[in-house]
Amino acid sequence: MQTEKIILGIDPGTTIMGFGIIAVKGSSIELISIHELILKKYPNHETKLKIIFDKTLALIDEYHPDEVALEAPFFGKNVQSMLKLGRAQGVAMAASLHRDIPITEYSPKKIKMAITGNGNASKEQVAGMLKNLLKLKEFPTKYLDASDGLAVAVCHHFNSGNLVSDKNYSGWDSFLKQNPDRIK
Repeated sequence: MQTEKIILGIDPGTTIMGFGIIAVKGSSIELISIHELILKKYPNHETKLKIIFDKTLALIDEYHPDEVALEAPFFGKNVQSMLKLGRAQGVAMAASLHRDIPITEYSPKKIKMAITGNGNASKEQVAGMLKNLLKLKEFPTKYLDASDGLAVAVCHHFNSGNLVSDKNYSGWDSFLKQNPDRIK
């Protein structure tokens, strides 16, 4: 008997927070929701943090994820930006922990590597690969922060070992031979 797992992926930010929610059953991944929370219109950082916390709780209460995955802040030159991103991630984490949902964080490079095979891939390349992986005719959003949130959820699924739990691969040739339906 296969069980379904719901994963909420969040790309925290104080200007835009992207999120994606997937359902995983066996080796299939289905998009449940993808969206972004636009925060640049709010007057101060504290208000933005409260809205991030409230939105994360609302997503958890609506979709009942089994796990939450977050993109970790990257190391940049602007210390103030890093602090703000870290706070945004922290309140999303706090909301998840408030609802007793396990959390995992992934570096941007690891997320890109999991989705595209290239840790330096562009946001557009990540969105294109997600479109193929989820078999979407069109990508449901033009905002790349939303697709980044979705990428975090898919990365978490790939890293949890559920995609190919009953198969072992020694390399790409082995993967392709055991998954002919995934070749386009």
